Amino acid sequence: MQPCLRVAKELIGKVLVRRKGKKVYSGIIVETEAYTGFKDAASHSYRGMTKRNEVMFGPGGYGYVYFTYGNHYCFNVVTEKEGTPHAVLIRALEPVEGIKHMIVNRGTKNVYNLASGPGKLAQSMEIDLGLNGVNLRGDKLFIAEAEFAVKYKIVRSKRIGITKNPDKFYRFSAKDNPFVSRTNVSKILKSTGSAERKKS
Repeated sequence: MQPCLRVAKELIGKVLVRRKGKKVYSGIIVETEAYTGFKDAASHSYRGMTKRNEVMFGPGGYGYVYFTYGNHYCFNVVTEKEGTPHAVLIRALEPVEGIKHMIVNRGTKNVYNLASGPGKLAQSMEIDLGLNGVNLRGDKLFIAEAEFAVKYKIVRSKRIGITKNPDKFYRFSAKDNPFVSRTNVSKILKSTGSAERKKS
């Protein structure tokens, strides 16, 4: 498995933490997608470096944030050595901390709809272009181990919402987790494990 794909898989179950002033947001990563540079027509870096994607061409361990569809930000983790523009899109989180602020930011009280997609995730955690190029070893935005490790069964599937190179199985998600994007409502109602963790 390519390093970028390995990172995409290994990020499932890790915790994304965002600190902004006195506010702290965090959530368990439950869905990712890998984008593998020059060999991947769906990647922003496929045709080379631009002002928009230059962070992808830097060293791994930095955040690549971009603006899309006129109103959404998306957050990616750059994964490779300098000059190899691979990155992992963080698609969905299971909210853990800062939920009351996420509710205000998203304008919904439905906890399953707070970060169940890359645009929702960024909005709920106040991630925007000001964090493009952020060092993920710092304290503004970083990835940590979960305090209580949960063993997720990880499933691999095709990426969502792309038209180029659509058949690659570069999407990783926690199986049956109700916080992943495009989750069936009936599954949410039947699933209690994540909700019970939220109440405890």
